[in-house]
Amino acid sequence: MRSDNVTKGVERAPNRSLFYALGYTKEELERPLIGVVCSYNEIVPGHMNLDKIAEAVKAGVRAAGGTPVEFPAIAVCDGIAMGHIGMKYSLVTRDLIADSTEAMALAHQFDGLVMIPNCDKNVPGLLMAAARVNIPTIFCSGGPMLAGRLNDGRRSCLSHMFEAVGAYKAGKLDEAGVEDYENNACPTCGSCSGMYTANSMNCLTEAIGMGLRGNGTIPAVWSARLRLAKHAGMQIMELVKRNIRPRDIMTPAAFHNAETVDMALGCSTNTMLHLPAIAHECGIELDLDMSNEISSKTPNLCHLAPAGDTYMEDLEGAGGVYAVMKELTKKGLLDTSVMTCTGKTLEENLEGVVNRNPELIRPIENPYSQDGGIAVLKGNLAPEGCVVKRSAVASEMMTHTGPARVFDSEDEAIAAIYEGKIVSGDVVVIRYEGPKGGPGMREMLNPTSAICGMGLGESVALITDGRFSGATRGASIGHVAPEAALGGPIAFVEEGDIISIDIPSCSITLQVDEATLAARKAKWVCPEPKVKTGYLARYAKLVTSAARGAVLE
Repeated sequence: MRSDNVTKGVERAPNRSLFYALGYTKEELERPLIGVVCSYNEIVPGHMNLDKIAEAVKAGVRAAGGTPVEFPAIAVCDGIAMGHIGMKYSLVTRDLIADSTEAMALAHQFDGLVMIPNCDKNVPGLLMAAARVNIPTIFCSGGPMLAGRLNDGRRSCLSHMFEAVGAYKAGKLDEAGVEDYENNACPTCGSCSGMYTANSMNCLTEAIGMGLRGNGTIPAVWSARLRLAKHAGMQIMELVKRNIRPRDIMTPAAFHNAETVDMALGCSTNTMLHLPAIAHECGIELDLDMSNEISSKTPNLCHLAPAGDTYMEDLEGAGGVYAVMKELTKKGLLDTSVMTCTGKTLEENLEGVVNRNPELIRPIENPYSQDGGIAVLKGNLAPEGCVVKRSAVASEMMTHTGPARVFDSEDEAIAAIYEGKIVSGDVVVIRYEGPKGGPGMREMLNPTSAICGMGLGESVALITDGRFSGATRGASIGHVAPEAALGGPIAFVEEGDIISIDIPSCSITLQVDEATLAARKAKWVCPEPKVKTGYLARYAKLVTSAARGAVLE
């Protein structure tokens, strides 16, 4: 066993003495040592229950003959970090999580790992670490939040809460109405109840083979979540016994499956950052063009919030991610020969699975659309590409042409939106918010929610080199690459320039001739970095393009 390096032989007596100082027994040290990576904290609603999940995982490990050893991973709550400098620290934690978990896992020579994440950067960060360390690993997330219920009986969620602020600013909702959302939109612990980034990534742990059935959809407050955790603890022992490792599971075919399920579910645009970054750690390169190719063949089968009015608990009731995958196999869209953390192939896992609610998970013969939930657009404004959650765009905004309203930060843009300076037909451009320029590539949930809350979601587009929360809906186009701080064309857009967006054709065009753009580029001077010290400054020096997943080099 790998752990023999710290537990076996006279030479390791000093190491064992430190285990004994921790209270471990000789008998425990003779069993496989399983690292339990727990993201519990008291600031993220999706993580406040993870101590219970960890205890259940450890019970499962012990039941199957292993010795669990818990250590922590950090996590940021994107909702609490939203709208201020804190959001600059969201994406950057993904790499901190991967790096620190690698250090802990290899320093202590664990035989296997159980990852217990739940929220946006925590799941991909731990998947990156799993790929990098490449010892037997399984994921057991904390589970989604239940949908809220307003005083009038309507169901609600965090995206409605943000849009309520926009409605208030537009005079469409009073303070009592805002308070109703505030008190009821987020009723339980768990990752926010729609198909936002956290739940997207948790669902994709199933699709890529690293999580057991239900990992993405069993609500956080259901006892079934604790039973799942115990089974994950038991299953890691089987993976250790058979030496089934992450790179045996996360193969090119598995990533293809994950992107296909992503398109069918209508996941967050942030998956277009995280899947390439995880693949990179596996030695696999995913490019954005492949996403459009997959999307062109993959029907969109689900419209969960923010695209519709159904929630994660409803998806679980319909059969979960496995039921979606079962639909996709009817047209041969998945490679079912791939190995998974169950120790079985995907084909074996899907035996007997049925779609229990064809209204929520559309049959593949009757999809919401014939193509997937995410589109990658390219054109002279975004030569390396940009992304939009197509399934959450109103039909009237699938094509749009309008004048650019240009802002050099999110703060400037949100002020203009709240002051009523953005009108129907506009294309809001927010730049210098990319991975380097931000630094940190802030999510733009506040401006997109304000636009929708003020009744402009069907008439105003937003384009940025930053990114969006999974809770964002509307014609919100992010990840524009190259970003402004690297001298990408978005840096040369001027107020009033006409921008054309054609989502069905996957194109985005700045209607300015090449000679004019070249002249603007010749006069352009890159602004001074917004942050010059600390981790963000170091991150800005190392981070690559969003088109590559914003990985560090």
